[in-house]
Amino acid sequence: MKLDLEELRATVSVADGGWSTQLQMRGLPLDVMPETANLTHPQLVTALAREYLAAGARFVTTNTFSANRFALEQRGVDASPAEINQAGARLAREGVAGGGALVVGSIGPSGKILAVREASEEQLTEVFAEQARALAEGGADAILLETFSELAEVALAVRAAKDVTGLPVIASLSFDSGPQRTRTMMGVPADEGAATLEEAGADIIGCNCGSGIAHILPVVVALRANMDRPLWVKPNAGLPELEEGRAVYRQTPEDFAAHVPTLIEAGANIIGGCCGTGPEHIRRLAALVASRERAARRGRSN
Repeated sequence: MKLDLEELRATVSVADGGWSTQLQMRGLPLDVMPETANLTHPQLVTALAREYLAAGARFVTTNTFSANRFALEQRGVDASPAEINQAGARLAREGVAGGGALVVGSIGPSGKILAVREASEEQLTEVFAEQARALAEGGADAILLETFSELAEVALAVRAAKDVTGLPVIASLSFDSGPQRTRTMMGVPADEGAATLEEAGADIIGCNCGSGIAHILPVVVALRANMDRPLWVKPNAGLPELEEGRAVYRQTPEDFAAHVPTLIEAGANIIGGCCGTGPEHIRRLAALVASRERAARRGRSN
């Protein structure tokens, strides 16, 4: 499918929720790298994609967040990045088959910091290009760069993904620092992030993860004020508590959805969830968006 950026800018669409936390809730062992489930537990991956589609998501991400060469080597995974990413895109495509949803290929940070030269720009370009190419080959409709905190890294990833795939690129930073939590862990303010990513060529710009949906409004306001792209918003369901080594998120779907109208009014165009959110959070969110659209239609007809 093809992204209509003008339509996205003028409407509100629903994205999916978290992946790693949800796969673990569905039986994926905690000691298994979630991205390798594309090869070892494909039925779990496809089933979750189907659940998100049924809940109302029209953007479904692939289970490939950390499936880059550096991360796989660090975890001692023998499978190639191409194999895991292609499988992730194919499974998401199977999960949304016939449902009209877009598959977005998820790429997270490399795990290396450019600012202290843990890797060169050339090395990172190659790593991001390798992952993006495999996602495109597996059938992704767009590339999603998510949970980045270093601006130079994500800008480089935008250019690499666009060069090798020609697909639309979504670039999403994670904000959790500063008085209003409008800076990334690396100190990037939201206004600077928006302007730089727009200049780098990102087609959709936004935020995800962070400190939770209750704290993300100032970020949304700052992003909207500093760029003209469709705005992607996927916050956490609050912050987790640890129970027997497992991250547990307490925010209910009802509480999560209660924050959504304000984010839409602030300019969010595509909204979903990140860590701690699941299909029920997305179902509540989608119902709210649908109700808002029905009210708008009634208002236009009067």
